[in-house]
Amino acid sequence: MATSTRTGRTSSFSRNSSSFSPASSSPLHQQQNPGIKLGPNASAFVSSGIPDLDRILGGGFLLGTLVMIMEDSDAPHHLLLLRNFMSQGIVHRQPLLFASPSKEPRAFLGTLPSPLSSSSSSSSKDEKQEEKGLRIAWQYKKYLEQPAIDPHSKDVKQEFSNDFDLRKPLERHLLGAKNIECVTMQDSSSLAVIRDHCSNFLTKLPRNDGSNVGRIAIQSLCAPQCGYTEMDWDMVSFIRSLRAMVRSSNAVAVITFPTSLLPPSFSKRWQHLADTLLSVGSIPDEDKDLAKLLTGYQDMVGLLHVHKVAQINSQVPVILEATTFSLKLHRRRSLVIERLNQAPVDGSSGTSYGTAGSCSKSSSVDF
Repeated sequence: MATSTRTGRTSSFSRNSSSFSPASSSPLHQQQNPGIKLGPNASAFVSSGIPDLDRILGGGFLLGTLVMIMEDSDAPHHLLLLRNFMSQGIVHRQPLLFASPSKEPRAFLGTLPSPLSSSSSSSSKDEKQEEKGLRIAWQYKKYLEQPAIDPHSKDVKQEFSNDFDLRKPLERHLLGAKNIECVTMQDSSSLAVIRDHCSNFLTKLPRNDGSNVGRIAIQSLCAPQCGYTEMDWDMVSFIRSLRAMVRSSNAVAVITFPTSLLPPSFSKRWQHLADTLLSVGSIPDEDKDLAKLLTGYQDMVGLLHVHKVAQINSQVPVILEATTFSLKLHRRRSLVIERLNQAPVDGSSGTSYGTAGSCSKSSSVDF
């Protein structure tokens, strides 16, 4: 009798496992949407279109957040991130709103990359894993063996985030979907017009409805073609309003902007309003010092800096292992983001990692 009483009594610190399940805590999970991945603290992620960037950010772009990308005046690397973000949404059949300073924004859709085939994607992932091992023991390449391939695990990952072929455009039948809306900012003399487009788009994606997820992509918000040069406070108000609307909807917004066209004080305000803040930079063609310092310098096309990572329902800050990464084109086809690695010194890979901290003090790159 005592035994039955003891087993029936539950502690105040124990959780009733029968009444709790992740599926019941979020309507998004019930839809089994391949374009959504659940995260900690009742959060959800959508893919950035770059698997490496998703891993760096802890899963992707948080649903209901504003992502801002600072452009580089010397190279259009921000377009690589923007195109992959848009292509991933189109592949997942997610509604897309694209605003551009060009006169014909729909023409930009013709430059979106197409997903890699399953065979090409598998071979590229195998080579990336091999190259990662070579950074640790690069002199033992001849002793490496090909690891066993688990096709099931790779298929699961590709459902959420695809590798895209930058040389192959997206298929036309995908670009003709009804849920793709393109807006030019040249015809909008006031930011209220763009705000109305965003508001109408987001009203179709309420937060309580997990049927679908929308994406908003705004290219070069403060470009001269937009005519917003003397509307600094209006642009700040627009960003603040867009952030509030996205937070209460099932959507993610990405804005790219050239910092060189903004006053320093307003550039700081823009950066403060971003939930996730990224920046891209170009690499000098003939920087001998940097070429000696970094491995794979010849394959780099640019740098990616992570300034801020979004967090929801948590007060714990996100601390990354590194904040500066290299942008590479694998076989000139797919975009790869890798952590910077110092070149081996005297044929020893251990020395390079041991001195990475001291080298970062005198260099603009962060290991």
